[in-house]
Amino acid sequence: MNITASAVNELRKATGAGMMECKKALQESNGDMEAAIDILRKKGAAKAAKRADREAAEGLAIAVSNDDNSFGVIVEINCETDFVAKNDDFIAFAKDIANFALNNKPADLDALKSMEYNGKSIADTLIEKTAVIGEKIDISNYASLNAEGVAAYNHANFRIGVLVGLTQGDNASLEAGKDVAMQIAAMNPIAVDESAVSEEVKNKELEIGREQAKAEGKPEQILDKIAQGKLQKFYKENTLVHQAFVKDTSKTVGQFLRDTNAELAVTNFSRVQLGT
Repeated sequence: MNITASAVNELRKATGAGMMECKKALQESNGDMEAAIDILRKKGAAKAAKRADREAAEGLAIAVSNDDNSFGVIVEINCETDFVAKNDDFIAFAKDIANFALNNKPADLDALKSMEYNGKSIADTLIEKTAVIGEKIDISNYASLNAEGVAAYNHANFRIGVLVGLTQGDNASLEAGKDVAMQIAAMNPIAVDESAVSEEVKNKELEIGREQAKAEGKPEQILDKIAQGKLQKFYKENTLVHQAFVKDTSKTVGQFLRDTNAELAVTNFSRVQLGT
C-alpha cells in the first residue's frame, strides 16, 4: 500500500526512529500505526540487546525532594558517553524519571523499573531510549529517604546526589541540611555516627590498630588501648557528626547542627556517586 510522508513523520515523532525504519514498519503493518510502533519497539529491543554488555558509566545522579521536604529520592541514570550525558533531551528525561520516582515512591530499583511510565514500563522505556540514542541507557541506582525534614543536594553537574534526613523541617534546618549534604558529597562519611558503624567495620579497624601498634614495637599489654584510640580517630575522620565541618573547620558537623538548632540532628543520609 502507499505510505504517506505524513504517516511516516507521525510515526517518527512517536518513536524517534529513522525515516526509512518508520516507512518499512508502516509497510509491514499495512499502515496500522499502533502495529508499526510495536514493530519498531521489537527492533529497538534487538538493537538494545546488542549493547547490553556495553558499559554505561556516564550519566546523571539526580536528588530531588517533595514540596513539603519530608521525602526524597536519588536516581542514577546512565549512558555510555559524557556527550550524551550533557544532551538536553537526556537531562530532561533523567529529571522526569527522578520526579516520577519522587511522586510514585517505588520500594526499590526493581519496583521502579517495573512501573508504568507513559504507557509502558520504565524497563521498556530504557530499551527504547537505547535504540533511539544509540547508547546503552540504564538506571543503576535508586535511593529514597523519609524524615521530618529532607534536604536534597546535587553536586558537580549531577555527578553526586545526596539526601539528608533531619529531625526538623523548618527553613533554617533545611538550609543547614544542604550545607551538611555538601559535606557528605565532599567527604563521603560511612555513617552518621559511631553507633551506625557496623561491628564488622569496628572489628576490622581494631585489628588494624593492634597490628600497627605491634609493628611499632608497642608492649602487648597496651595494644588494645592503642587500637581503641585509633578507632576513635577513625570515627572522627569517617562519621558525619564527628568530621570537621568543611565550611568552618573550627567546629564539627555535630556542633554546626547544634549551633543552628539545639534540637537539630541528622537521622540518616543517602549518597549516590555516578559510576560507583
